[in-house]
Amino acid sequence: MLVLARKKGQSIMIGKDIKILVVEVTGETVRLGIEAPAQLEIFREEIYRDLQEENTQAITGVEEAIRLLKNCGKKDKKQC
Repeated sequence: MLVLARKKGQSIMIGKDIKILVVEVTGETVRLGIEAPAQLEIFREEIYRDLQEENTQAITGVEEAIRLLKNCGKKDKKQC
């Protein structure tokens, strides 16, 4: 992990297309501005984790539905 110290108004570059600017520092809160290509998705980490969990649950649900459909026509047709 790279750790950098920046002050209000200073920025860092990630590659040639992503700029992160320190907009404001108030107490323990830092506001950042991010300039990046429009096609690049940017999420707060907690939102990103929530999206990943929702995607995992959706995939699990689809897999379960496929398993049930494949079992249709076998032994117990009550599940169909």
